[in-house]
Amino acid sequence: MEPDWNHTKNTGLFVPEIVYCSYREEGVTIGRTKEFDKERVLHEAMLVFWEKGYEATSIPDLLKAMGLSRSSLYETFADKQTLYVEAIHHYKKIGQNKRNLLVNAPSAKVGIRQYFDQHIISAFNEDLPKGCLITNATIDMDSPDEELRKLIRDRFEGLEQSFYELLHKGQQTGEIDPKKDIKVLSHLLLNLNHSINVICKVKSDKKVVHDMINTVIEML
Repeated sequence: MEPDWNHTKNTGLFVPEIVYCSYREEGVTIGRTKEFDKERVLHEAMLVFWEKGYEATSIPDLLKAMGLSRSSLYETFADKQTLYVEAIHHYKKIGQNKRNLLVNAPSAKVGIRQYFDQHIISAFNEDLPKGCLITNATIDMDSPDEELRKLIRDRFEGLEQSFYELLHKGQQTGEIDPKKDIKVLSHLLLNLNHSINVICKVKSDKKVVHDMINTVIEML
């Protein structure tokens, strides 16, 4: 009896199962299937890229963190560049709760303060790599390919737009002076966001950063 090498199925969150067969005198016995959680291994890859940066991250680094064989990594993610892009998408997805603080804010100033309070906690979290994966990606790669460049640009523009829309609501409610140029202010907040990601790498005093946020909010 010949083994059925086409006996595979797609399980959605898991990569297609690899079926192992063992021969016995009476025929073929299908052994246990081997599978892994793609989201979990992608999260581990994200942490490695976040800590080391794209260029400094090696395939052995990724294999060790993800717990995969080299063949499984390439079968699932094709290559290091593709894995990096997927890791950034994963980072964006898990960071959506912070962005929602701006979208669901009861007022402009409250939303901005809540966002940056959470941002500072995340940036200075000792259990995570310092800074931000998106900021690091921007600094780390001199010549990113077009897909990665667009991914980073969209992330920047999306956050700036969220700041702008919240400031616009603040002007409509009278919380923000209508004479203020909220386009400039939203760009300022975007730059402040990414500067915190850099500052936390060399300074450990969160009070200085909170004081900076308070000063900016007073300007609104």
